Amino acid sequence: MYRCIGERSLDETGVSVDEARALFRDMVRVRRFDERSLALQRRGWMSGYPPFKGQEASQVGAAHAMADDDWLFPTYRSNALQLARGVPPSDIFLFRRGHAEYHSEHDVPVFPQAVPIATQIPHATGAGMARNYTDNDEAMLVCFGDGATSEGDFHEGLNFAGVFDAPAVFFCENNGWAISLPQNRQTASDSIAVKAEAYGMEGVQVDGNDPLAVYKMVEDCLRSAREGNPVLVESLTYRQGAHTTADDPSRYRDEDPDVPEWRKRDPLDRYEEYLREQGVVDDEFVESVYEEADEELAAAVKKAESVDDPDPAELFDSVFADAPPSLRKQEAELQDFLTRHDPQELDLS
Repeated sequence: MYRCIGERSLDETGVSVDEARALFRDMVRVRRFDERSLALQRRGWMSGYPPFKGQEASQVGAAHAMADDDWLFPTYRSNALQLARGVPPSDIFLFRRGHAEYHSEHDVPVFPQAVPIATQIPHATGAGMARNYTDNDEAMLVCFGDGATSEGDFHEGLNFAGVFDAPAVFFCENNGWAISLPQNRQTASDSIAVKAEAYGMEGVQVDGNDPLAVYKMVEDCLRSAREGNPVLVESLTYRQGAHTTADDPSRYRDEDPDVPEWRKRDPLDRYEEYLREQGVVDDEFVESVYEEADEELAAAVKKAESVDDPDPAELFDSVFADAPPSLRKQEAELQDFLTRHDPQELDLS
C-alpha cells in the first residue's frame, strides 16, 4: 500500500507546492460539480447522475499524472477525472441533458464514457496495441470500478495487454461496493491488485483518498506502460453517496464493518488539513478556490441552458454509416409518435 499523507512531508513526496495547490483546486472544482449536479438532477434539470463524492483524490490524482497526449478511457463515474483532465463542465452537463457527449471543441484525448460495465477495458488495450505500431509515446489510462473485475471484458483486456505489451494502465477504483454488492461478494482474492499476476503484469495498491500518493503512483505506472509494461492499479477509496440518483444505499449499506475508517474519511477535508499543516494553503487561498469553482459552475450551467434541446432524430444519426431498414423503421415510428403528441406534455425522463 502506497500513501503519502501522514507519512511524508510535501518535500519528501517530490510534488511541488504549485502542483499540490493545483491538486487541491481541482478537488474543490469537482466536489462542487458533484454537489451542483445532484441538486440539478433532483429538480429535473438533467437525467440520472452517478455521484462520485469520496473519490475526488483518486480521480484528480490520476488525471494530474497523465501526460498531455495520454488517452483517457473513462467509465460513467469518471466525471472528476474528465474535469481535471480538461473536459469543460458544460459538456458533461449537456451530456446528461441528452446532447452528444462532447459538445464543445476541445483537444483533450478522451474516449466517450462507458456505461456498460467494463466494455472500455478492451478498447483501451486495443488502442494501446495500435499505438505499438506507431512512433507515438502516449499511454492509455482506463478507469473502472471493482465490480468491473467480475466481467469477462476485464479478463480479456488484461490478458491481451499482458501478451502484447500494451502501453496501458488499468486503474481500478475500488470504492467498496458494486452497486449493492461488497467486495467479498465480488471476489475471493485477497485484493484486486493481486489479479495482475495471472496476466503477467505488475499489480499495485494505493491509498485512493490521498491525491499525492495516487499522482506519484499513476505517474510511475504510466512511465512503465510506455516502456511496454502494463500495470493494474487498485486505488482504495470509498463511495460516500449512492451508486446513482436512482439508488438507495440505506437498503444495503447501514454499516461497513470490513472497510477501514481511513477509506471512509473525506479525502478533501483530509488533504486540506495536510496542506495547512505543510504551510501550503491558508484561509484566503481556500476561500478563493471555492469562489472560483462556484463561478465556473454558474457559467457552465448558463452555457448548457443556452443550448437548444437536441432533435430526437439525432439518436439515429451516428449508430451506422448506412442505417439498416430496422433502424429507419424505428426512426419513423418515433417521428410519428412525436407528431401526434406535444413533447412539452410528455414525461421523457
